[in-house]
Amino acid sequence: MGYRWFVRGLAGDADLAGYARNLPDGRVEVALDGDDDAVAAVLAALDGPRAPGAVAAVDVRDEPVRGGSTFTTE
Repeated sequence: MGYRWFVRGLAGDADLAGYARNLPDGRVEVALDGDDDAVAAVLAALDGPRAPGAVAAVDVRDEPVRGGSTFTTE
C-alpha cells in the first residue's frame, strides 16, 4: 500500500475530508478537514510505525478549508 492510500484509509476511518497528493519534488501533501481530535489522531499516525515508506518530517499548517465532504487521492 502506498502512502497516499494509507492516509486515505486513516482519513476515511476518522470521517475526515481532504486530500493526499504527490508533489513534483517527491513529497506528499495532505489536507485534513473535520473534528479536531480526529485530525490530531491522523496527524500522529502519519509518521508512526504503521506508515509505509520513510517519513522525513511532518509539517503542520492551519489553513482555510478548501471545501468538500470526502477524502481523495490526487
